[in-house]
Amino acid sequence: MREGCHHLVDSRDMNSDSTSLSDTLRPRLAADRLWDFALALYARPGVEAACLRLQDEAGVDVCELLWHCWLYHHGLMVTGEPEGLVEIRRWQREVTVPLRQLRRTLKAEAQQKRGVADVRQHLKHAELAAERETLSRLQTLAEHGNGIHSFGKEPPCLAKYLASRLAVQKKSQLSALKTLETRLDPPTEPR
Repeated sequence: MREGCHHLVDSRDMNSDSTSLSDTLRPRLAADRLWDFALALYARPGVEAACLRLQDEAGVDVCELLWHCWLYHHGLMVTGEPEGLVEIRRWQREVTVPLRQLRRTLKAEAQQKRGVADVRQHLKHAELAAERETLSRLQTLAEHGNGIHSFGKEPPCLAKYLASRLAVQKKSQLSALKTLETRLDPPTEPR
C-alpha cells in the first residue's frame, strides 16, 4: 500500500464557503472525464476483481466506487449526500442492475444457444451504456460541487475513507479496497 496520502486540491480550489468548487477546479474536473478515468482504473491489475467482489459481496455500486476514486484522485471527497445522488442511485437500481441481473441469468444458456448469446451481448452493451450514463451523471454532480469538499491539510487514506463511506467491514472487502488504493495513481500537484 502507498505510504501516506496526497491530494491535488489546495484551498484556492474551493470557494470561500468551502462547499462549492472554484472556477479553477471545475474545468479541471471537466477535462478529466470520469468515464475515461474509470475505464483506465478498471483495466489495471486486480481492480476489476476487487470491484466485482465489492459489488457481489457488499452490494457496492461500482460506478459510485469509481467516482469516489476519481474524486479522491483530485483531492476531493463527498460529505453527506449530495443533492442528485439519490436520483443517480435510483437510475442504477431501476435500469443498470436489472440489465446486469438478466445478463448474468442468461450466461449458462448463452453458451448453448447462439440466439441467447446474441441477446446477452445486446444486454451487455445496454448495461455498459447505462453505466456510462451513470458516470456522466456523477461527473456532472461533482462539477456542481454540492456536497464535494477538498481534503484540507490531512487527506484520509482512500481504503479507510471508502470503507466508512460504503459501510464495508469484511476482511476480504477491506482487502479489495486496499487493492483499489494501491492501483490508483497518486494525485499530481495543481496546475
